[in-house]
Amino acid sequence: MLFTSVAILPAATQSRTSRARTVATPTPPPVVQNAPASSERRPVLADRSRPVPTPTPSSSASEDDVVRVDTDLVTTPVSVLDRNGRFIPGLKKKDFKIFENDVPQTITYFQSEEQPFTVVLMIDISPSTKYAMDDIHYAALTFVNQLRPADKVMVVAFDQRVHILTEPTGDRQQVYAAIYRAQFGSGTSIYDAVTTVANLDVIKQVGRKAVVMFTDGVDTTSRSADYQSSVQDVEEIDALVYPIHYNTQQQNNNAALAAIASLPPGIQLPPDIVYRIRKGQSAAEYETGKEYLETLANNSGGRIFEADSIQNLETSFAGIAEELRRQYSVGYYAEKAGQPGERKRIKILVSRPNVVTRSKTSYIVHDKSEDSPQPRPQSMN
Repeated sequence: MLFTSVAILPAATQSRTSRARTVATPTPPPVVQNAPASSERRPVLADRSRPVPTPTPSSSASEDDVVRVDTDLVTTPVSVLDRNGRFIPGLKKKDFKIFENDVPQTITYFQSEEQPFTVVLMIDISPSTKYAMDDIHYAALTFVNQLRPADKVMVVAFDQRVHILTEPTGDRQQVYAAIYRAQFGSGTSIYDAVTTVANLDVIKQVGRKAVVMFTDGVDTTSRSADYQSSVQDVEEIDALVYPIHYNTQQQNNNAALAAIASLPPGIQLPPDIVYRIRKGQSAAEYETGKEYLETLANNSGGRIFEADSIQNLETSFAGIAEELRRQYSVGYYAEKAGQPGERKRIKILVSRPNVVTRSKTSYIVHDKSEDSPQPRPQSMN
């Protein structure tokens, strides 16, 4: 018998998923996220305790390569409009100048092409919005209808807690259903909600992002964040914030007065009970709420809108959608490192006459030692 020996070498096929570390603007800790669809990779922070190589971009680099640098990349979305509020396309990197604390910076990151974006819809479902809930639902649907199929939407509702109604999705029917599941609850923790959203994974990913808030801005029950800390959280992300402001003061004051007046004759509520009924309904609290929303918009480069007319909102939403899709993004490595907690001013100029630019005006240098995991908001089925 003739025996033939055959050596079989096992072949192994390995499937890899591209992963890239990215950071939110200006200096949060590295976060592991799925690699962006674009072939362009943004630099990320390196561990300063270890030697780092000089970045040498190469066309032959694999999708898993991560460019490491020992400085912090500061990025900001920029909208450039004419005096009539129309977006100005076609600008190049050479058209922009950026200053930090009045010191010129070298633009090392620039993006101008039209791209899809992800938007987080934040819907206030606190008792103060009870009488405006139908309008809020309609306004949210109106905004979604301005988007294109490639744009994704995440729906988040908040009362005294934060509820994820749907993860980022392009499925419009899923988004519509999530919006209508936003029904009013108890308390208003808008500061907690803003901080939670600012720390979501989707906000830290590379790409164009925005937060559109439907609220009266009044906070009554936040525990883990306050006015200043939540504003600072927004300053540290590269997402625009567009608050849609609802003035619910008159409706809620009328409802509170009616409830107190409906008590049987001779019965009076203790002062602390009356206070709780009317908490969040004073003129000063509403003024603070609107000021808070204006600060979020200004510090992020967004805009605030008054929800006094659905027709006006439809036009505004169309402008927001175009602005997000076609905005510019610029970035630089600070010429001078800052100390944790230091506020740095940002100023962006465009070499075109009669234009208006909107972008971040400052950021806070992040202290990595203070990082702690943020609680994941609960899902609402």
